[in-house]
Amino acid sequence: MGNIWVDYDSIDVVKERSELAEGRVREVAREPQLPSGTPEAYTEYFRSVAHFISMMCDVKRSLEDGSYDGKAVNRKMYEDILPDHYEESFADPAYAVRMLGEDFGPLLCFLYAQVRGLIAYIFEDKQEEMVSHMEIFLQVHRMFVEEEEGLPDPARVKDALYWFESDYTDVFLRNRIRGQIDPSCDGPVYTLMNLDPMDEASLYVSGEYITDNELRTFRYLASLPDREIRKMADTFTEGYRKGFLMGGKPLYKKRTVSLVYHAGFERVMQAAVRNFMKMGLRVTISRYGVSAVTGTSRLQGFSGASPNPQYDYDHREDLALFLDRRFVERKVDVTDSVYTEFIEDAHRFGGPAVLEVFGDVPFEPKAKKEAWKLTDEQQELSVRMRNETSRLVNEAIYGQERSFTIISFPLPSIDEDRYEEIFRETMRVNTLDSDHYSRIQQVIIDAMDQGTKAHIVGRGKNHTDLTVQLFRLQDPEKETIFENCVADVNIPVGEVFTSPVLKGTDGVLHVSQVYLQGLNFEDLSLSFRDGCVTDYSCGNFESEEENRKYIEENILFHHKTLPMGEFAIGTNTTAYAMIKKYGIGPKMDILIAEKTGPHFAVGDTCYSWEEDSETFNPDGKKIVARENDFSRLRNEDPAKAYFNCHTDITIPYEELGLIEVVNEKTGYRKEIIRDGHFVLEGTEELNGPLLQ
Repeated sequence: MGNIWVDYDSIDVVKERSELAEGRVREVAREPQLPSGTPEAYTEYFRSVAHFISMMCDVKRSLEDGSYDGKAVNRKMYEDILPDHYEESFADPAYAVRMLGEDFGPLLCFLYAQVRGLIAYIFEDKQEEMVSHMEIFLQVHRMFVEEEEGLPDPARVKDALYWFESDYTDVFLRNRIRGQIDPSCDGPVYTLMNLDPMDEASLYVSGEYITDNELRTFRYLASLPDREIRKMADTFTEGYRKGFLMGGKPLYKKRTVSLVYHAGFERVMQAAVRNFMKMGLRVTISRYGVSAVTGTSRLQGFSGASPNPQYDYDHREDLALFLDRRFVERKVDVTDSVYTEFIEDAHRFGGPAVLEVFGDVPFEPKAKKEAWKLTDEQQELSVRMRNETSRLVNEAIYGQERSFTIISFPLPSIDEDRYEEIFRETMRVNTLDSDHYSRIQQVIIDAMDQGTKAHIVGRGKNHTDLTVQLFRLQDPEKETIFENCVADVNIPVGEVFTSPVLKGTDGVLHVSQVYLQGLNFEDLSLSFRDGCVTDYSCGNFESEEENRKYIEENILFHHKTLPMGEFAIGTNTTAYAMIKKYGIGPKMDILIAEKTGPHFAVGDTCYSWEEDSETFNPDGKKIVARENDFSRLRNEDPAKAYFNCHTDITIPYEELGLIEVVNEKTGYRKEIIRDGHFVLEGTEELNGPLLQ
């Protein structure tokens, strides 16, 4: 463990507060003591939430005395939000409103969702977060107890919740940011490196929800020989090292890398930690955020299974309860303060190494009117807050000097009978010969560099018809438009990509089905004018209004529009053949899926915050298409330069009629793909897997 100065007086105070709060919570669990005449539903609410807190206090005690039985208690911690019980849980906004009314239902549902963060706080021994959530529960309970007649003023309850979130922002944010960049916060790493990767009990040490997916993954990895585990870890960590090498970035200046992974992959992560240590890097592991202040995306940290994606979806905008201008200023100020305090750690942070998983059945969310939703004004504030905090992050963690790597593997739910076979095929895809692909991809780049625009047309049920304007080269002998993407930061190999010129990039992007950010989109269509989204639709819901809201929340992320930040041509036909062979397209991770056809990102370019760095392809040419009309504003107005999102949307080969490059001045025209097959001379061998 790292050497950290400890304020024992503060610990004693927190311990005393915790003991007092726990005692009072247990009293509420036995008897909420609400005034006579209070509707029974409120008694049940306070009793059930107090029971949950009491259970978590019992778990905390068992962790301290060594009696913790993870397998026995794991399901109990998540029981009432599992799909079979969720519709009768106060964590469900619809149920909470039905039982508690429109005034208190949303407020008390929010409170319970925040209290459920105790699972993370207790397992990570975050004392301040733990006791503060018990205290806010007791404070709200007291408001109901002290009301002699009727119910308290809902505005008072909302006010208490608002100030709780605001007052503790410095605690929540400080611990989360520090946990990512400060190598002395090595408790989770110590736990990882000391667990037994052959003992299934190890899966339960984090408190994350464990399903058959995680258990079977753990067992399968435990069955593999050491050389296979090392191969997986080496591919992962070597991609990280190559990211610095290929980007001309100084790895020698870095001392910390953050691991992001899914429960079940502990054996691989142990090998990865050892590899990073050989590079001179210490590791941090931070769980995904569990509070409305920090955000709750499972993609942003270590996680287990989601007990219920609908629960996650229902609470995705809980910050609507307290998001106002004052809170935005508070969060920005705290973010600035934390990075200033840990500025050396920030400067020496290299970036994340991410292992993603795929294979779950695509989630079809149910839109609930009772869930918290950002107002139009709050949507603008949310965008502003992300822009301001992202600017601070990129000033502290130099964008031009950091890197990352991402790799993905399947979960058993991809196909119960053929999981191990698909896992081995995925490993083969992740370790394809980068040099071989690089040579073929260079042929495509040489052809594209001679054009002024690309034309992309769908076929069959796909009605894509897009014209993408390309950067004009000034010195074709030394410059190039497209990056030759091999297996470094973005594993597996298999794409060439560029930042489009926005003016003149027009048309419609359509895909019959795509899986984005863990959500399924049916019949997705985006219209572009001068490179920006002007219209959009999908077929997930009966109501067109709900379809548009779905896109606004999960692709546009509350921006009024987004530019096309990337145009790429995927070349990994081996991955495509795997997807078709096993029929796993809807379950495929975008990291692999984007390599199996042309893809278009809405949001920032691939070079956001590092446009001024120089990057070269293997042939020595400088990649010059690194910015657009928005990111060009980065020095004069950063708030308008970046959107802090980047969502790739891929057209699969079978829906692709044509990709051709055209030069309007010279009359040059070359087809790259026709009817789902590569037709450019020098790329024909890519069709081999497509013909199997």
